[in-house]
Amino acid sequence: NDCLPCHAGWVGSTVPLCIYGFCSMMRPIEPFMTEFLTGTYKNLTTEQVNRQVYPVWTYSSLVLLIPVLLVTDLLRYKPVIILQGLSHVAASLLVLVGSGVRSAQLAFFCYSVAVAADVAYFSYIYSVVDPRFYQRVTSYVRGAMLLGYAMGALLGQLLVSLVGVSLYCLAAVSLASVSVALITSFSLPMPETSLFLQGTYSPQQVSSVEDSCDSEGRNFSTWAKSVSPVRRMLRLALDCKTCYSSMAMLFFCMWSAMGKCGFYQVAGYVQLLWVHMQPHNFTAYNGGVDGVSTLSGAAASVAVGHMSLEWSVWGELVLGAFTFLIAGAIFLMDLTDNIWISYSCYFFFKTVYMALTTICTFQIAKMLNRERYALVLGMNSFVGTILQSVLTGIVISSKSLQLTIILQFVVYASYFAAMSLLFTARGVYTVLHTKRSAGGDLAERATNLPEASCL
Repeated sequence: NDCLPCHAGWVGSTVPLCIYGFCSMMRPIEPFMTEFLTGTYKNLTTEQVNRQVYPVWTYSSLVLLIPVLLVTDLLRYKPVIILQGLSHVAASLLVLVGSGVRSAQLAFFCYSVAVAADVAYFSYIYSVVDPRFYQRVTSYVRGAMLLGYAMGALLGQLLVSLVGVSLYCLAAVSLASVSVALITSFSLPMPETSLFLQGTYSPQQVSSVEDSCDSEGRNFSTWAKSVSPVRRMLRLALDCKTCYSSMAMLFFCMWSAMGKCGFYQVAGYVQLLWVHMQPHNFTAYNGGVDGVSTLSGAAASVAVGHMSLEWSVWGELVLGAFTFLIAGAIFLMDLTDNIWISYSCYFFFKTVYMALTTICTFQIAKMLNRERYALVLGMNSFVGTILQSVLTGIVISSKSLQLTIILQFVVYASYFAAMSLLFTARGVYTVLHTKRSAGGDLAERATNLPEASCL
């Protein structure tokens, strides 16, 4: 293992990556973006924001995800993380100084580039850290991102409510934070190889890796140059088939993709719902709710990780049951006239979603070889973005139903209710099938006992 292509220590790569994740997510303007765009600073209408601005990042992410996934592997992660930092800076700068619909659309296009590059951020650590540190550094990296987002939201809320700082200043603070993230990205160590290509070593090459670090470097370099792009794509397709051949894996990936679609639709448009409920309240507690719910979701994720439950048996049923509660929370969030009830429902929605997506993540990880993490993460994100684009096109596009914000959230709640039915049915089947199989094994052992005693 000493010759594996990774750095000797995990601290040197994890610390700057955590700083990058924290600063890139600490954007105080985020919970107040709708108010900023529709207020006196940008003077856009809620209709323009809903139908012309916000959908841009959904459609752009769909187009960018697969190319970014492939380029991420080719460029070995760090350049794509730097690109993500540049995209965050460009988006924040356009939000701060731009004006008009076109400028806002360009800002959200830059944001979509950053979202598509998430696969590089989450896969980078596995290419530079020894496998025995994977669980530890994954928790640190995800924790840094969640903490950064929560701190940004809470800081924004405190500055607006207690100090009376303008939303323009929040946008400036956001720009400063993502600029620090960009500077930090340059200090990340460069991986020596990629996870996808590493997974396509021949047995002879794997043997040479174990024998000598120097020969590994030469063999890999020669092999990588000799493999055509067509063969790499074929290998990628075969890996996809292998990863999704398990029905259990398929259902957890389905929830991951479908849940991401629903979460981003609700989280992305909930500010418009709150503006509809309180059209003249520019001291709303959006930031506080977003920050506290993020911290609560992080705590729930940690708690789920320590629960002693046989997730392979009960996991799908748990997903179905709690997805039903999410659907109910969205219905209530949408139909109530009380902003505090709506805030509470969003708090519950976000907390439960983050716990459920953690279940999916570690169940998927258990079934995968480590070199396929980035592949499955990228494909799940791609499928989720396709679903999100379809849903956006149906309920929001100016050429389709053009539903009001209230009816949009009725659709989102119905979407989660349909997910709940699917996964509850699958969960009941899994539990009954497991119990039946266990009963059959016991009966078989009981039948064989007399024979065993006679021997």
